[in-house]
Amino acid sequence: MSPTPARTSRAAIVRAARDLLEEGGPDAVTMAGVAARVGVRPPSLYKRVRDRAALLEAVATDAADELATVLSGAAGEPGDPPEERLAGLAHAYRAYARRSPRAAAMLFMDLGPGTHAPLEAAARAARPVVDVAADLVGPDAALPAARVLTSFVHGFTSMELAGAFRLGGSVDDAFELGVTTLARGLRDVAG
Repeated sequence: MSPTPARTSRAAIVRAARDLLEEGGPDAVTMAGVAARVGVRPPSLYKRVRDRAALLEAVATDAADELATVLSGAAGEPGDPPEERLAGLAHAYRAYARRSPRAAAMLFMDLGPGTHAPLEAAARAARPVVDVAADLVGPDAALPAARVLTSFVHGFTSMELAGAFRLGGSVDDAFELGVTTLARGLRDVAG
């Protein structure tokens, strides 16, 4: 192992930490584990990342930025029907959470004292949802509507990934029913 991080970038460190996160959850994201992944000794990481809390924040920021990109791409165009745009966001989040379940969960969890996804990154991820909600319910109710949508989609997806839906029937159909009902309900409340 190299004693210096010359061949280790911050991006490589964050990628290694994201891999460890998906393999074993937040507890698996350690300075020693990341150092082993990128081929340096643990003290070398401190030249790029202040401490474990900063590492977790970097991972959360990376996950939020990735989600922002995914949701922005799924949000459709402002002239498209907002119900269709909302459905696009819901499906995009579900796909993201299936692909990166622990990163998705990390965006909504307490990572320890003073450790969380920075507000700016969270706001970037939320922006497409708030924008679509504003088109659906108007700007005054956009944030509450975005919170309702996020709660449903994240909650449903979390339960799905945990294997909670064991009573039979189509989970996909249930998700579609939830998204459609939510879009109609929000529209009716705003109308």
